[in-house]
Amino acid sequence: MAVMNLVWPITALYFGPVALGAYWLFGRAKSSADPKRKPFWAVAFVGDSHCGAGCTLGDFAGEWIVFLAGLTMAGSVLWADYAIDFLFAYLLGLVFQYFAIAPMRHLSGWPGIKAAVKADTISLIAFEVGMFAWMAFSSKVLIQPRPEPTQAVYWLSMQIAMVVGFATAFPANWWLIRKGLKEAM
Repeated sequence: MAVMNLVWPITALYFGPVALGAYWLFGRAKSSADPKRKPFWAVAFVGDSHCGAGCTLGDFAGEWIVFLAGLTMAGSVLWADYAIDFLFAYLLGLVFQYFAIAPMRHLSGWPGIKAAVKADTISLIAFEVGMFAWMAFSSKVLIQPRPEPTQAVYWLSMQIAMVVGFATAFPANWWLIRKGLKEAM
């Protein structure tokens, strides 16, 4: 599946050696790529990686937009981050999901978009909830004053946030794939 050529490198940006190991074990075309031959946890991991890739790109773009535009909501940069990050993560998550689900189900246009919405919404919300929880914790408790996207510590914290998001989205992906709402990859 062509979209996975983007998913694995994006996953490696925040998950490093774990993503590389997962790719070598069950992500490559020559691995046991057939979902029926993989253990189910590996199928859920791949589904979660797929969700996380769209979220990661959306969150990355959202963080820069909020910073460069100087946006705030209710006087808070964090609330602006949440809103813009979620919007971009959702839109890019749907694009990633569409390009996975449409070819697998032979869909195009609105039927493909509806299937992508069904498959990705719960997973994406779970990812963002975990990520946002870490962002709130780190910006209120761990790192004072709040760093900006021009600082390395900011992106280290975002990397941790994405791993936390991955962890909170894993059960959602497990459930979605078991219910047939999301395709096993």
